[in-house]
Amino acid sequence: MPIKIKRAGKFGFCSGVRVADLKVRRFAAGGGRGAILGQVVHNERVVEDMERLGMRTVHTIEEVSEPTIVFSAHGVPDSFHEHARERGLHVLDTTCRFVYDIHRESRKALADGCHLVFMGDPNHREVIGYTHDLDPAAFHVISTMAEARDIDWASYRAVKVFYQTTLNAEEFEEIVRYIESINSRTSRADTICYATKENQEAARELAMDDEVQLILVIGGRQSANTRHLWEITSRIKPSHLIQGAADILPEWLEGISCIGLTAGASTPDSIIDEVEETLTRA
Repeated sequence: MPIKIKRAGKFGFCSGVRVADLKVRRFAAGGGRGAILGQVVHNERVVEDMERLGMRTVHTIEEVSEPTIVFSAHGVPDSFHEHARERGLHVLDTTCRFVYDIHRESRKALADGCHLVFMGDPNHREVIGYTHDLDPAAFHVISTMAEARDIDWASYRAVKVFYQTTLNAEEFEEIVRYIESINSRTSRADTICYATKENQEAARELAMDDEVQLILVIGGRQSANTRHLWEITSRIKPSHLIQGAADILPEWLEGISCIGLTAGASTPDSIIDEVEETLTRA
């Protein structure tokens, strides 16, 4: 009997990633020559596609020999734009609009005298984009309660909390409430993108489905939002994070009659279809 497949109600490419991907493909198709600073999106298959289109990935602006540099959906600090212009490079900016919202709102909060708190990974490119140009005394990047307890929040006139857009915000609720309990002038910015929220809620609903026995979460190894989807589903059902159909192990499917599929915001539709087709043939 074939395995039944159920897809999450919302999954895969978000609007920001879809726009970024389309911008670069159109640029390349029109004969444009450029290099992408970091992965345009955190998906290895997409990066391979870009390489085939002649859009190589670089890690520093100094590496760019092409006439155009592409800034990814994750965004970059303002100084990177200035640096690129100083080197005579054209800029193809594919920064997600939600990320730009955080750049704008954090600048306003700083001007209003707030101390900035970014909930997330200090090494994630999105967070680096927010913080790289700031005075280290003006902000903290927090990911654990222990880090939060080490800081004298009462010493700041006001605190503004921002979330990395790809995060599962519920995991940080206790930390933010702790900061609020110490400094009553703490406020939160609504900066988790709607696609992230919807994908996470849909993944949770899929895992709660009594018929589903196993969840496969499809996405890139470097994708934070994909990893968070896996963290959500794995608390409820056996779950595996895969890049594509080639990662599926036969032993996972033994005794399984119904599999749930979801995917990160940087996962193309074609890879999701490929996984489903492989499972239906199993």
